Amino acid sequence: MDYTVVLSDNKTVDPTTQSEILEAAGATIELLDEKTESTVADAVRGADGIIVDAGTPVTEAVLAGTETLRVVGRAGIGVDNIDVDAAAEHGITVVNVPDYCLDEVSTHALSLLLACVRAVPHYDREVKGGTWDWSTGQPLHRMSGRTLGLAGFGRIARRLASKLRAYRLDVVAQDPNVDAATMEDYGVEKVDFGGLLDRSDFLSVHTPLFEETRHLFSTEEFERMRDDAVVVNTSRGPVIDEDALVAALDDGEIAKAGLDVLDSEPPSPDNPLFDREDVVLTPHVGWYSEESRSDLSRGVASDVAAVLRGESPSNPVDPETPWL
Repeated sequence: MDYTVVLSDNKTVDPTTQSEILEAAGATIELLDEKTESTVADAVRGADGIIVDAGTPVTEAVLAGTETLRVVGRAGIGVDNIDVDAAAEHGITVVNVPDYCLDEVSTHALSLLLACVRAVPHYDREVKGGTWDWSTGQPLHRMSGRTLGLAGFGRIARRLASKLRAYRLDVVAQDPNVDAATMEDYGVEKVDFGGLLDRSDFLSVHTPLFEETRHLFSTEEFERMRDDAVVVNTSRGPVIDEDALVAALDDGEIAKAGLDVLDSEPPSPDNPLFDREDVVLTPHVGWYSEESRSDLSRGVASDVAAVLRGESPSNPVDPETPWL
């Protein structure tokens, strides 16, 4: 049987691997370059499947406008750009790849933390500018014996917690969907949100983006944190209120931030975070390695192909618990 699969994510995936899997299932691929609600809606009319990245809106309007769509494949983990409830109502399966980059993102979060704690970007700029002086980055403090807080305790946060054992940090985590016993298995203490803010010298954000978590970290939260705290975000940009973050850094409410994700991607050239010595930025690259890219391509294409063949996918997204 012939199928049509729209592909809006043709940069992060390995197109050869993906094409081989889909074509073997009898699918023809149509590329979609413009990712607006209207162009996506037009593209899926008559299509059997679509594979999307984080920047492709799959809204109620998109899903209601097609009578043929059977599957939405998210080339990634987060499904905040997909109306999962609407998909379920229309009988459309949503699949993602929840475990393809656990090592990469957890390592990236740790890298951003270390870069902030040890002022690596600052010293790199100083040395390349002709200054060989250890004191320009003062004050730096020892990591061991301090407390790292995890906002969210899903797969990536758990992998990070395992890596942190060598750093002799106390690790606490806040996640209403994970019990204390599970956290204890990773050597992590469960705390409530207030405890997370009060106790964290370092805070690593791993919270999925929903309306409830949008701007979860804003003015009041930064004011409550320690004034020497370091905040790292590798989850979704809008979980942090960027205006509040800039104000908190200006006012000394927190010390530094390491961000792989921003509220708007790509960011505006006049983003006030760009000119700051106390902020380390990377371009939403935490997910990437050549190995994870291959795993991502194979995982999402295989599940889309399975649904088209009438088989059960390996990673269906449950609308009741889309963060798992």
